[in-house]
Amino acid sequence: MTIVLEDLRFDEQGLIPVVVQDAGTRQVLTVAYMNAESLKITLETRETWFWSRSRSSLWHKGESSGNTQCVVDILVDCDADALTVLVTPNGPACHTGAQSCFHNDMGYANSIEKDAHQEPALGEVLKGVYEVVESRKRGRPEGSYTTYLFNEGLDKILKKVGEESAETIIAAKNDDKDALVKESSDLLYHLIVLLVERGLSLDDVSAELHGRSTKGR
Repeated sequence: MTIVLEDLRFDEQGLIPVVVQDAGTRQVLTVAYMNAESLKITLETRETWFWSRSRSSLWHKGESSGNTQCVVDILVDCDADALTVLVTPNGPACHTGAQSCFHNDMGYANSIEKDAHQEPALGEVLKGVYEVVESRKRGRPEGSYTTYLFNEGLDKILKKVGEESAETIIAAKNDDKDALVKESSDLLYHLIVLLVERGLSLDDVSAELHGRSTKGR
């Protein structure tokens, strides 16, 4: 569903909260506010502009520091009263020099008994990679390898899938487990780029695999 500016629900001060995330890592960089004017300028310039409640004025992120944020995508929540802005940051987001404004720890995680080395499930990792690749196709940020692949087109993407398939086979043939893991990861990444290019989702693949498993293959 496409939301236009007129559909957004600003509060009584004419503001809407904005969560700014790194489009590549999905790290939350900062939380700020926009009014209709700053959002309009953000859409026009593709750099983040906010409304400073303390100064009661427009605020162009990075205007003095140079740490601007190139907008890749803007997402609207279900109630149309909050935004997530995906960006490619050109430097730290926090005035302290930290990459994210959220760098202080309350120690809560330490109170939870868990395996500190537990890795996320493969499905979650692939989903995250797919979202990043999809955002790269939409935003085409400069300097991104994924952008390069999409700009080159389907033939280039297919060529890379073929190359990574061959390198995966070679790694397996040489009984090099570390190389096999790395080449398999490269192959999965390029397969995801191919899926995005052809308009397919991970859910399409999941449904096909699930259908096969129920047939006792």
